[in-house]
Amino acid sequence: MLAIWLEGLLRRRPGLILGQAAGVALAVALLALLGAFLVMSSRSMTARSIAAVPVDWQIQLAPGADPKAVSEALAQAAGYRKLQPVGYGDAPGFVAHTGATVQTTGPGKVLGIGPSYPADFPGQIRPLIGASEGVLLAQQTAANLHATVGDRIAIERAGLAPAEVKVEGIVDLPNADSLFQSAGLPPGLAPQAPPDNVVIVPLAQWHRLFDPLATAQPGAVHSQLHVSLSHDRLPPDPAAAYDRVSGAARNLEARIAGAGVVADNLAARLDAVRSDALYARVLFLFLGMPGALLAILLAQAVAVSGAGRRRREQSLLRIRGASITQILRLVALEAGVVGVAGILLGLAVAALAAFPLLGGNLFAPAGLGWIAAAALLGLAASAAAVLLPAWLEARQLTVAGAAAPIGQGRRPLWRRLYLDLLLLAISAVLFWQMQRQGYQIVLAPEGVPAASVDYNAFISPTLLWIALALISARLLGIALGPGRNLLAAAFRPVAGPLAGLVAAALHRQRDRVTRAFAVVLLAMSFATSTAIFDATYRAQARVDAELTNGADVSVTGSAERPAGAFLARLAALPGVDAAAPMQHRFAYVGGDLQDLYGIAPLSIGKATRMSDAYFQSGNAAGTLASLAETPDGVLVSEETVRDYQLQRGDKINLRLLNAGDHQYHAVPFHLVGIVREFPTAPRDSFLVANAAYVAQQTGSSAAEIVLLRSRGDPTRLASEARGILGPASGLGVSDVSGALRLVNSSLTAIDVGGLTTIELSFAVLMLLGAAGIVFILNLAERRRAFAIMSAVGAKGPQIRAFIWSEGLLVFLGGSGAGLLAGLLLAGMLVRLLTGVFDPPPEGLTIPWLYLAILAAAMLAATLAAAVATQITLRRPVIEALRGL
Repeated sequence: MLAIWLEGLLRRRPGLILGQAAGVALAVALLALLGAFLVMSSRSMTARSIAAVPVDWQIQLAPGADPKAVSEALAQAAGYRKLQPVGYGDAPGFVAHTGATVQTTGPGKVLGIGPSYPADFPGQIRPLIGASEGVLLAQQTAANLHATVGDRIAIERAGLAPAEVKVEGIVDLPNADSLFQSAGLPPGLAPQAPPDNVVIVPLAQWHRLFDPLATAQPGAVHSQLHVSLSHDRLPPDPAAAYDRVSGAARNLEARIAGAGVVADNLAARLDAVRSDALYARVLFLFLGMPGALLAILLAQAVAVSGAGRRRREQSLLRIRGASITQILRLVALEAGVVGVAGILLGLAVAALAAFPLLGGNLFAPAGLGWIAAAALLGLAASAAAVLLPAWLEARQLTVAGAAAPIGQGRRPLWRRLYLDLLLLAISAVLFWQMQRQGYQIVLAPEGVPAASVDYNAFISPTLLWIALALISARLLGIALGPGRNLLAAAFRPVAGPLAGLVAAALHRQRDRVTRAFAVVLLAMSFATSTAIFDATYRAQARVDAELTNGADVSVTGSAERPAGAFLARLAALPGVDAAAPMQHRFAYVGGDLQDLYGIAPLSIGKATRMSDAYFQSGNAAGTLASLAETPDGVLVSEETVRDYQLQRGDKINLRLLNAGDHQYHAVPFHLVGIVREFPTAPRDSFLVANAAYVAQQTGSSAAEIVLLRSRGDPTRLASEARGILGPASGLGVSDVSGALRLVNSSLTAIDVGGLTTIELSFAVLMLLGAAGIVFILNLAERRRAFAIMSAVGAKGPQIRAFIWSEGLLVFLGGSGAGLLAGLLLAGMLVRLLTGVFDPPPEGLTIPWLYLAILAAAMLAATLAAAVATQITLRRPVIEALRGL
């Protein structure tokens, strides 16, 4: 009997079985891909993070420690690839004789490195001018000494005669913070900033200079071992990798018994990545779970669409003597066929999509648990939608019950309790509380990345999503009930004189229509909110890249080689829409050396974006206007304002380097505003002032940076700028495309991009399923009614009036309500996920093209479903009735 029943299902109901399996397949495929996203994102985050660490471990040796013994213990505690000794020596100052002047700096550091150090740790030293080995000056030290390649400088040593060396190159130290960290000191006692003055010498020469100082003043000299660990054996999960690395560091310290202290840069990075992995789960819950829930609802809606047909078949089976157990076996067979077919189809789709969307294998061992969960979900969804209702109905079903229920019926419990309005109010209250508390998913106290997750934040958007769906269903119920006359008037262009009859028929089928309407609404709201969030993020990624680079194209020089000297030639390039010079100097705020940017406040916005989010006032134009009206005005970063307890209007004495005597002198400024971020500026402490005032007080109007707004392709403009400058200029040229690639390679960016790619891809499929599969299956359930109408004399145009009216109601009403709901959800998501955006967006970015494509796809699916239904009605009436 089971075989005969299965054959009949596949032969007589192939479209229904396939539609139900397609709904299950969407749920399975989406959940499998979301699980793969979590697994692969954790693995990729670990790989990218450890690759970005310039030096994994810095082992600071105790005085008198044997480096060889420590190296042997290191080999036993952890496998390593590279090992380099580095010497650190304190210098009271440096002196340079350039021309007729003498420049002297404050205290600094002298590093001693081996000849292969730059090759073993390529991220530590970046050559700028001259040789890449020998005696090298850090860029800031060269500026302080007014020295260049070929000059001779004196290294002062406490209690010893100064040592004179010849400068062979100027370099940049990109990772100075970690390079000069103090291993073993508590965070509060460690230096807050790297030294301003650094000289690098060959390790052998360093020993000659500082070994005599080690005995007399051991505190002024110390050595480190810089280590690059073997990453092959690290677990892919960042939390497990952190435990492995930090445990190995503690094991090493136990082995060397006080001979050294490990500064574990790799573990520190993995510790931050653990927060990023948590962040990925946060994004999964905010953006991924609604999609998974929608896929489940779609699968259930597809399965429920055959409830009427199953009810009639079960009644006939009961008449012929079938028991409840036999009926349930037949229904379970259908549920099993639908579930297995949906699982196989869903996993096949997910496996094909995993490589282009995630760049990995869906069936990797770490993701098998998610695949199993997705398969169980598919079976559960099919069983819940088919088997459970059949069991409930089979216990009480009679022949009369085979008829479709009609009449007013009792209102659902949620309508009587006004659950929709209650959920909306709770969502609003929870969202208001989150905003009042200033909650952010990701926090960075004292510059240390950390994640703080309050899972109550997920309740508000979830309740809003449900509430909007229920409110729309309530409004649709009103339209199908008391508002039938208005609905009939809306149907008149399609249904003509049958508009009232069509409205009455839809009222009698309101549960089925409401179900299809709700699925369309939820699918459209999910697609809209995800698309807007993704578009807003991508737009802010561009803003972040421009903020990092400074403008579409930035030309960067130094005090000796200012880019402003080429301003006229750069502005004359055909691809330049606007050009603006910008000074980049350094100023002491107390004892803290900070970046100072001199600008023309009223014109800089022509060459680069001045976002309101850059300024604490939230008004870029007003803040810049205040700066322009105050010649000695200065904008101070939030961190500096907090650290030095400053307020607007305060007089600040900053020490600036004078171009005449190359000494720092106090210059008065007045604080006129607080700046959060600024083009090319660091993210912590910096200053922005009027370029004219800075030039007047320092005796130099040189602009170290030129910002260019591109009329076309920034990469092409950057290439043209390099062409007119030439390599001899010593100027650097960068474009926003490179900065955008850097921004988009960050952990959060890739997670958001990968997740939204999955979501946006499946949003289209779900909309097609909602508008096509559900609609066509619902119409298929009404073929019997349409066949009876044909038998009693109804013409084709009259039947089409019913089909098209229902299709337009579901499409126009569901998609319109879903669009509005998606806008509200997107606004809430952007506000709750403020930590994703840097800087925060000024407003939502609406992807009109994508939404238009969604609407067109949805309309096409609805039209195709209506046409397909009409084609099935062309069968002879008697044959159609016999088949039903």
